[in-house]
Amino acid sequence: MLGWFQALMPKEQRFFELFARHSEAVLAGAEALRAMLEGGEAVARNFSLVMDREHDADAITREVLIAVRRTFITPFDRSAIRGLITSMDNGIDQMQKTAKTIMLFDVRSFEPQMRDIADEIVAAAKLVREAVLLLGTLRDEAARLSALTEQISQIEGRADELRDGGLKALFQKTGAGNAMAFIVGNEIYDHLEKVTDRFDDVANELHGIVIDHA
Repeated sequence: MLGWFQALMPKEQRFFELFARHSEAVLAGAEALRAMLEGGEAVARNFSLVMDREHDADAITREVLIAVRRTFITPFDRSAIRGLITSMDNGIDQMQKTAKTIMLFDVRSFEPQMRDIADEIVAAAKLVREAVLLLGTLRDEAARLSALTEQISQIEGRADELRDGGLKALFQKTGAGNAMAFIVGNEIYDHLEKVTDRFDDVANELHGIVIDHA
């Protein structure tokens, strides 16, 4: 009887482990995307890594969503768990879209500001990983979590500025004589900046959890 009852009890640690695993996949995807922007042969080699990590993240997301339905008591609101894992997964999905765009247009060299945005993406991924590792001790780490979410949001703002400056420089470089180069560059800038938007969504989800459960 006792064993049956224990089987129904919450396994909160599993959610924290899954969030941690997902954050590792997101960070690895971000690092592979950044490596793509080194150009040349690094593009194709790291493209496959982005794809692999996105598939890993999808599998973990499914595990979380199944666990939400099957777990008797969850560490915080079910909607918050779904919102957090979905926002994290949207981030690496956007990385995949960026990588696919690069391959579609057969781009093998990149503007400095593109690499700068990718550096910011890696920084955001590291902050997300640090944040989700603190969820298991949320009440003790509420202040640190709030600070991390603020840092992630600031990255989104810096990425906006880098995109704007990069587009201006690209237009000046390509001029009216190479409209296609500008169009392709604009597409890549747009996708990169959207990755940071998705990380800002993660920050908002984490901030909501801190407010509701700390």
